[in-house]
Amino acid sequence: MKALVLSGGKGTRLRPLTHTMAKQLVPVGNRPILSYVMGHLQSAGIKEVGVVIAPETGDEVKGYLQDGSNWNLSITYVLQEKPKGLAHAVKTAAEFLGESPFVMYLGDNLLGTGIAEAVQRFEKGGMDGLVFLKKVPDPRAFGVAVLDDKGQLVRLVEKPKEPPSDLALVGVYLFSAKIHEAIAKIKPSWRGELEITDAIQTMMDMGCKVEGEVLQGWWLDTGKKDDILQANAVVLDEYAARNIEGAVDEGSTIEGRVDLGAGASVIRSVIRGPVMIGSNARIVDSFIGPFTSIGDDTIIQDSVIQHSVILEGAQVRGVKRVEDSLIGRNTRVVRGENHSDALRLMIGDHCQVEV
Repeated sequence: MKALVLSGGKGTRLRPLTHTMAKQLVPVGNRPILSYVMGHLQSAGIKEVGVVIAPETGDEVKGYLQDGSNWNLSITYVLQEKPKGLAHAVKTAAEFLGESPFVMYLGDNLLGTGIAEAVQRFEKGGMDGLVFLKKVPDPRAFGVAVLDDKGQLVRLVEKPKEPPSDLALVGVYLFSAKIHEAIAKIKPSWRGELEITDAIQTMMDMGCKVEGEVLQGWWLDTGKKDDILQANAVVLDEYAARNIEGAVDEGSTIEGRVDLGAGASVIRSVIRGPVMIGSNARIVDSFIGPFTSIGDDTIIQDSVIQHSVILEGAQVRGVKRVEDSLIGRNTRVVRGENHSDALRLMIGDHCQVEV
């Protein structure tokens, strides 16, 4: 079995951050989202991975993943010139995929359970398709599935105004080579895209065996700022452990599960976990509250930060309170003369903000 990881798109919902970085490389728990995806593929025993990239961000994705050897994977890059839909991405990667069954994993999605058990179920069950599903409060923004009493997929609807169920399609799918035949039969939707929901519906109309897998664990689509913050909180809550490699002076307090990277220093500050702080970061006269990730080479001074993601090389100085914020690489946020008590920020790379 192969894998196809979709790491293209323009990331419009995460701008301005995605003007200068791929959305799949935004870190949660101080690791790019793609790192978790590759880890899931490795754990499922998959060796060959095709990564669909866009012209705008492909070089950065390549620079991070390289040849895939960090995960014992072999990566082939597939250029999708324009984002014309998920089914179009599969069509673009047809040469790489060949006749092999494959996992399609959207690179900005996170699953709490991994995919190893689902891969085994797919291989043993003689299926042509296995679709991950999750109950959501408002399915109108997703592809929506209807299952029968036996778990068989009956119908799919893309972003319906009146959803026939509360089961949304998660961004992970397993397919046999039959998907290529189905994609060849479909036409672009009103959005001008080849929809994967149309292709799966066509598979069912062809008599293919397609089932749904309803997730019991968490699933996060990290396409927007608040999604990133929620994903960061979930990952920290689940994976953060107390690990102090940096230096903590006598005037500081470390409470709970705090991961402090090598070369980092904490001076006259309080860190209350779960928190991850990268290598060579410097925290001075500050409070870092729960569910915060702070990247490598950052400086936080005379500030309060909680429930936020601060990327590498950023500086926050003299700001009374930063919360629910996503701050890009190599930015500077400093206190001006007329500063407010609390800030909620989304700042792209290489910016300077006075508050």
